[in-house]
Amino acid sequence: MDLDLHENDISALVVDAALEVHRQLGGAGLIERVYEEALYLELTSRGLEVARQVSVAILYKGRQLGNNLRLDMLVERRVVVECKATTEDLHVHASQALTYLRATGLHLALVINFGRPRVTKSIRRVVNNLPPRACPP
Repeated sequence: MDLDLHENDISALVVDAALEVHRQLGGAGLIERVYEEALYLELTSRGLEVARQVSVAILYKGRQLGNNLRLDMLVERRVVVECKATTEDLHVHASQALTYLRATGLHLALVINFGRPRVTKSIRRVVNNLPPRACPP
């Protein structure tokens, strides 16, 4: 896909794909991995570059610590996507996504909870210093 897409454009494409996954599979009842796999298939079928289970090193004063973070998905190398299937509030997961953004230097993450009846009410957008969209000349 076009790497000139702004994170907001990528985000809109991911949300649309998540809505399609939810329409096809429904809400609660399946484990996260199922929704993650379906979302991966939906995103790649739309021409997006998606990496799954991306390992990210944790650095402390320039030194790598023993454990790595693991992102569910990285879309177009710019937007982190975390898939959940829970009835719980997404507050803790949104905090986790912010940690991922800080560790990677990226600016936008989506936490998508497929475990609720209405996925549109269960998508959290997490931002870390998202730069504005460049204006065309």
